[in-house]
Amino acid sequence: MPHPKFIARLQAVEGLSEDERRQIADLPSTLRQVADGEIVLRQGEAASRSVFVVSGFLYQARIVGDRSQILAFHVPGDMPCLHTLLVSPMDADLVGLGPTVVGYVGHSQLRQLLDGSIHLTRAFWRETLIDAAISRQWIARLGAQPALPKVAHLICELAARLEIVGLLKDGCFQMPMTQRHVADACGLSIVHVNRTIQELRHRRLIAWEGSEIELLQPDELRRLADFTPDYLT
Repeated sequence: MPHPKFIARLQAVEGLSEDERRQIADLPSTLRQVADGEIVLRQGEAASRSVFVVSGFLYQARIVGDRSQILAFHVPGDMPCLHTLLVSPMDADLVGLGPTVVGYVGHSQLRQLLDGSIHLTRAFWRETLIDAAISRQWIARLGAQPALPKVAHLICELAARLEIVGLLKDGCFQMPMTQRHVADACGLSIVHVNRTIQELRHRRLIAWEGSEIELLQPDELRRLADFTPDYLT
């Protein structure tokens, strides 16, 4: 059955009845451990199943020229390739970030569920619209925002998304994201990312040790990033 974080995510964005939560929980699924850097689905692959994140993280990446561009991060509760229900080929690699557990649900089972419920169809559709809204935010900020607010915005967004599924504790979250991942997501060099993170630390806006990131002054960080979370729900 899909993990409770996935149901919690849908519950947060749309609101589900007890019967709808049961229907989703009854979907047949299989779980698999994914290693750091392991490709779950490859660009161009015709997917017959959708993936949901049980624990850990995934990201989508595509090689552009001579570097990798990260197009999205996915947190527990996300179903990153829901669009393959209608557009089957993957347009990027889906990759594990740290030790991760994913679940698979067959497209045929998902279609059967959605064919029987207008409300669940709307809930799943809304998930794809939120993914698209996140992508638009990334595109706009990738081209127009300076490095400091751009990195701050990425941190704020991840914190807000993890809070929705109960994984932000006292302003802290765990994510094995390296400076290379930040560079590839923000279109910056690693040297530039390092300087930017040091500046955020110097301003006492964040603490970042290993895989733990803490928002020390979340309101100030959001102001710097020009971050408002309305596009996430």
